[in-house]
Amino acid sequence: MRMLFGSSCKVLNCGYSTEAVLSSCFSELQHQIIESNGDPTVPVTPILKHWVQNGGALAHNHLQHLIARLSQSRRYSHAFQLSEWMSESGKYNLTPGDIAKHLNLISKVRGLEQTESFLRGIPAELIGFKINAALLKCYTEHKSLEKAEAIMKKIKEIHPVGSPVCYNMMLKLYAQLGKYDKLDSLMREMMEKDICNSATYTIRLNAYVAATDIEGMEKLLMKMEIDPLATVDWYTYTTAANGYMKVGKVEKALSALKKSERLAVGRAKKLAYESILTIYASIGNKDEVYRIWNKCKTLNTFHNKSYLCMLNSLVKLDDIVGAEKILEEWESNYEVFDSRIPHLMIRTYCKLGMLDKAEAYIKRLLDSEKQLHASTWDNLADHYCVENDMEKAVQAMKNVFSAKLSTSWRPKPSVLAASVEYLKEKGDLESVLQILKLYSEGGYLSVATYDKLVSYVHGEIPDAKAIDLIRVENQLHEDTELLDEDAKDV
Repeated sequence: MRMLFGSSCKVLNCGYSTEAVLSSCFSELQHQIIESNGDPTVPVTPILKHWVQNGGALAHNHLQHLIARLSQSRRYSHAFQLSEWMSESGKYNLTPGDIAKHLNLISKVRGLEQTESFLRGIPAELIGFKINAALLKCYTEHKSLEKAEAIMKKIKEIHPVGSPVCYNMMLKLYAQLGKYDKLDSLMREMMEKDICNSATYTIRLNAYVAATDIEGMEKLLMKMEIDPLATVDWYTYTTAANGYMKVGKVEKALSALKKSERLAVGRAKKLAYESILTIYASIGNKDEVYRIWNKCKTLNTFHNKSYLCMLNSLVKLDDIVGAEKILEEWESNYEVFDSRIPHLMIRTYCKLGMLDKAEAYIKRLLDSEKQLHASTWDNLADHYCVENDMEKAVQAMKNVFSAKLSTSWRPKPSVLAASVEYLKEKGDLESVLQILKLYSEGGYLSVATYDKLVSYVHGEIPDAKAIDLIRVENQLHEDTELLDEDAKDV
């Protein structure tokens, strides 16, 4: 923690003498990190290092701005990389706000255990409301009820809460866990202290939707529409639309979506339109999906995420021809290649048994020197196994390690097991040992499991099956998928 809480605070002026030049140069760096690097699997720290090594100036407030922008875009891995770089450089005096944000980013990217480990290294005199509130946020996001309640109690005792921020975090946790009695009790406390705000009402509205309490949702919605403290915006009505969809009230859902669309203004339009067209896709209304898509295309902030959203919607509607047209449009317009988009189409082709189309698309991508994500190859290998085309499955598995690997990706244990069994029966020990070595060195097999599989391949465990020997990794894979699903709701 020595470097993290160092006393020096410097700006790398690198020959730049005016704030105007500094700001101008920073715009270039911001473009490189935010606008030109949207793929979450590509690290941003090398951009930062290259910038500084080549004389680029980097002020404390500029780093704070970049971290905030990335966090707002839910690019938490990138934000964490910058926060970690700033923390470990020893060149900046970190504020309690910096430390609080770093705590939250560790929680999102590395998990709760490492968050608590980091917390233990923070000097006691630096721990105030911001850091305690950040810790509460970590516990609520990981749905750690007892720890969240304990830190909330501490916050109430040490830092009298005059704002609803911490209360709202607890409300959201109670809603997620279905603790509606505790939610209502805490909300009554907030009303007594007169600290309810728009977010409070939104959380309660979402809780009604989650509990499929449409009567409660409608009553609260009517109250929000006349309460000056409640902000009724596009999100309010997409939430209501989702509630109506859960109980099959399609006409009411459509009415809510129209209200949502009318309230989508300013910078919120992009996110609002993406959410609205997604719900229209769930309803099965293809015409409305395309209408909203055309409105999306009129916005200046039209990026890869919008295409990903539209492609997901068309796939949900089984409109593969339409999806292919959108894919073609993206390929002719994108500024930054995003491997998630071809991954979605390849996965769709595989799911529909169109392996020839998947293979043709992959060949076209590779011929143009595009790098696919590991999940794409893993998914392809899985479908080859289903088709009992094990030669292609094994080759796809080998391609995994020349692809983009992310910290959240885990190989499918069933594919690995099938490939091991196939190569063992074929007598190709060299290939199977090579694959096992790659998976072990990549951290996807424990040392103990790797040793067992090697023994199995050599015939030293005759009664075993490969899938049984990687049971631990199988559980790890399933847990990771659950964590990935939770991360989507953060």
